[in-house]
Amino acid sequence: MRYVEEFRDPKAAKALLSAIARVADQIGATKARPVHIMEVCGGHTHAIFRYGLDKLVHEGIEFIHGPGCPVCVLPMSRVDDCVTIAEREGVIFTTFGDAMRVPGTRKSLLQAKADGADIRMVYSPLDALELARRNPEREVVFFGLGFETTTPSTALSIQQAAREGLTNFSVFCNHITVPEPIRALLDDPHMVLDGFVGPGHVSMVIGVHAYDFIARDYGKPIVVAGFEPIDLLQSVLMVLEQIRDGRAEVENQYARVVPEHGNPVSLAAIADVYERRPRFAWRGLGEIDASGLRIREKYFAFDAEEKFGIGYAASPDDEPEGCACSAVMTGRIKPTACPQFGLGCKPETPLGALMVSSEGACAAYWTYGGARALPRVTPEVAAQ
Repeated sequence: MRYVEEFRDPKAAKALLSAIARVADQIGATKARPVHIMEVCGGHTHAIFRYGLDKLVHEGIEFIHGPGCPVCVLPMSRVDDCVTIAEREGVIFTTFGDAMRVPGTRKSLLQAKADGADIRMVYSPLDALELARRNPEREVVFFGLGFETTTPSTALSIQQAAREGLTNFSVFCNHITVPEPIRALLDDPHMVLDGFVGPGHVSMVIGVHAYDFIARDYGKPIVVAGFEPIDLLQSVLMVLEQIRDGRAEVENQYARVVPEHGNPVSLAAIADVYERRPRFAWRGLGEIDASGLRIREKYFAFDAEEKFGIGYAASPDDEPEGCACSAVMTGRIKPTACPQFGLGCKPETPLGALMVSSEGACAAYWTYGGARALPRVTPEVAAQ
C-alpha cells in the first residue's frame, strides 16, 4: 500500500472487521464483557470517531481514550505561568494555536491577548526564533509543549539560538513523555486495560522499545499504529491476536514510518538540551516521576523558567465546577458522561482543555459523534 486511498479502502476495511469479529468471538469478548483497548494518542481518538470505527468493530471491543494530548494534560497552574510571563512588559509570547484557548485558573492565553499581552500564534519554534532576530529589544518566549513528537524541534531551535547568540530568545519548557503516564495508568487498580494501540508520531522519534515494559512487566500487548482507518483496524486485530495466542509483545504496525530504534538525530538533540525533571504534574493523573523534561544548565540562558524566575511547583489542579476532564482523560468515563458536555462546555465556550484541543476526546465526540455526542437533557434543563 503506497497511497493514502489504499489505507481507506472499504474492501480492506470489511476484511479486517470480519477478522476482528472472528478473533473477538474466539476470545469470548462480548458487549457485557468487552476487551478494553486504550488508544494512547489523541490523534487516534479523532481518527476512530472520524471514520466511525468504534461503531464498526465487534461489540466486544471497547475503546478507552488515553491521556495522549499534551494540551489536555497540562495543569491549569502551568497555563497561569504562561499568562504571567506573557503579561510582562517587553515580552512577545509565542505558542501553538491549540494552547491559546486552554483555560487557566484566571484566564486563557487568548483572553490575556485580548487584555493587551503580546501573544502570537506560531507554527514552529523557528517562527519564534525569527521574531527574536527581528525584535532584538524584546524578549521572545516560545511555549515548548508536547510529547516526544515536538520535543526535537524545540531542542534544535535552542541549539540554533545558542549558535547565533540570541540572548532575547527563551523556551518555557513543558515537554512531557509518553511511557511514564502509561505506567501510571497500569499501576492504577481502578483501570481495566487489556491492550494498547501505541502512538505512531511519538514512536517516530523514540522507536518501539520504550514500550517494552508494558509487555514485560504488565503482560499487556501494545501495537504501534498509524492514523488511517486500515492502520487502526489492523492494529486492533494484532492486539486481539496477541490476547488470543496468550502473547504480550510490542509490535509495530506503522513500520513504514516508525523505525525500531527511533530517530538518532532527534534523540541526540533531546539528550543534549534536556534532562528529566524529578516529577511533573499531569491533569487528572497528578505528579508522575520523571515524566517531564527541563532545559539543561548549559542552556539556562534560553530557559524561561530561569530567566523569569518562574520555577516549577506542583499545585492543586482546580477544575471548573462540574468539569470532568480528569476522568475523561484517564479513560474512566466517556465525554458524554460529563455533566457539562454540550451544555456548559462547547467548542465556542470551553470549560476544559479536552473541548479545546484538536486532539481532545471531547472535541472528537463533538465533531464526529453525531447523535452520540448530543448533550444529555438533564431534569433541570427539561424543566426550563
